[in-house]
Amino acid sequence: MDADPGGGSSTPLSWANVGLAFSFIVFDGIISVTFGLGVGSGLVTAAVRCIIQLSVVALILQKVFEAENPLAVAGIAFLLNFMGTIETVVNKSKKRYNHMFPSVLIGMLGSTIPVSIIGVRYAMVVEPFWQPEQYIPIVGMLCGGAISGIVVSVTYVLKELHDNKDKVEMYLAFGASRFEACKPIAKEALRLALTPNINQMSVLGIIAIPGMMTGAILGGSSVEQAARLQMVIMFMISSCTALSSIVTTCLALAVVVDNEHRVRSDRIDARPHAVWRARSWLVERITEHLKHATHRAWKKARPMFKRADSSYRSVDSPLEDRTDRERLLPGGR
Repeated sequence: MDADPGGGSSTPLSWANVGLAFSFIVFDGIISVTFGLGVGSGLVTAAVRCIIQLSVVALILQKVFEAENPLAVAGIAFLLNFMGTIETVVNKSKKRYNHMFPSVLIGMLGSTIPVSIIGVRYAMVVEPFWQPEQYIPIVGMLCGGAISGIVVSVTYVLKELHDNKDKVEMYLAFGASRFEACKPIAKEALRLALTPNINQMSVLGIIAIPGMMTGAILGGSSVEQAARLQMVIMFMISSCTALSSIVTTCLALAVVVDNEHRVRSDRIDARPHAVWRARSWLVERITEHLKHATHRAWKKARPMFKRADSSYRSVDSPLEDRTDRERLLPGGR
């Protein structure tokens, strides 16, 4: 392996290397099929999405890095938050509430942008803070942490208010305000949202070496600097996750429990998202059209098969017909 002067690896990776790594996913899929886990298709789909998304991002970011335009950096930061909101609302949430999309978008933008600006400018000492090579990867990691926290917290809140709303209604019936009635749910939702970050930080360094530190070491940075960089990033991710979870949890509770201290279950939608309902409808329509087309084609082709079958029998079975007639005659065998 060739090494550059900074100590990082300069060996280019080809699609053959990616294909070799993809064999690990195939191995996981085989395990899923063998044990009947039912996650094989999900693994393959996620891996294909990963390939497509990272390929597109690589093309876009290469142009942004070369341009070094703050407006382009701001556009990419907003796009990451916008796509993260779509992923959260459409794919990750089994239940949704009214105006969930703008609520989640506000929660993500209100956490990732301030934390990234303050962290990159002052904790990482990058001037200007919007340098694409530094700022965009940080915003991407913060969006990933925010998505995880929002999904966990909002899922728990909606589950409690939809499936176990009797407890909240009991508090409200005894005169508690909606803040007092929903406080236990909010506390538990935030605790669940922050637990993965706490567990991750507790094992870093001793048990696990995180990806950002590994990338910095492979890029030629000293191990000490890479470790400090990872500390800064983990603290930023943790604060971003907490802030986004708090904002979205409060907004969700404010929508589902109204100003008149009533639990509005009608504002919770437990159906699949409209995107998936539209896809299911489209698949059903296509399937119906294919069935009708196949049925019409069979009705047109069926007489041809009947004529071919009758002509085949008239040519190939005269002896059998004559034998049958002889058996019907008197004295026939």
